[in-house]
Amino acid sequence: MLLTTLLSQHPSAIVDIVRETPVWVGALLAGLLALGYSATRARRVAASRLALMPLAMLGLALWGVQSAFGASGHLPALGALWALCFAGALALGSRAAAPAGTRFDPASRQFLLPGSWVPMVLILGVFLIKYSVGVQLALEPTLARHLGFAITVTALYGLLSGLFAVRSLRVLRLAARPVLQAG
Repeated sequence: MLLTTLLSQHPSAIVDIVRETPVWVGALLAGLLALGYSATRARRVAASRLALMPLAMLGLALWGVQSAFGASGHLPALGALWALCFAGALALGSRAAAPAGTRFDPASRQFLLPGSWVPMVLILGVFLIKYSVGVQLALEPTLARHLGFAITVTALYGLLSGLFAVRSLRVLRLAARPVLQAG
């Protein structure tokens, strides 16, 4: 039974699902929520810190593909699909400007970032896909061998990972711009 069907027919099942969820998943969610919430406030960050979130989400997405479909026999093809979707998101978003209000301070080598809820949405997107796929596969393990399911999930992971990366790359480009001298 699909998770969506189960929850629509038996909404109380969510309590059992959450109760059976390992404690570390809740701790991971709390950490991700804190990380996402920190992005809602204006802040100064170094380039290395700016790269951490996309790398963490990339790791979570690749772990999601491997843990769900590693035994399916399709992992090489799914890895290629993930890379294609990741590259597609990069290509589509690479020409866009950095988020409004974003600045680079050459003196401190830090980026001034305005607060945004976009990182929180992307973080929750990756987490909820990973969580719901895990629950779905616990309910119906044979679904891991269903190629259509694997393709859909892998493509979503690739797109979300690419959106994270392109957002950071657009900001990092600000450091490469020449500084105009007054006078």
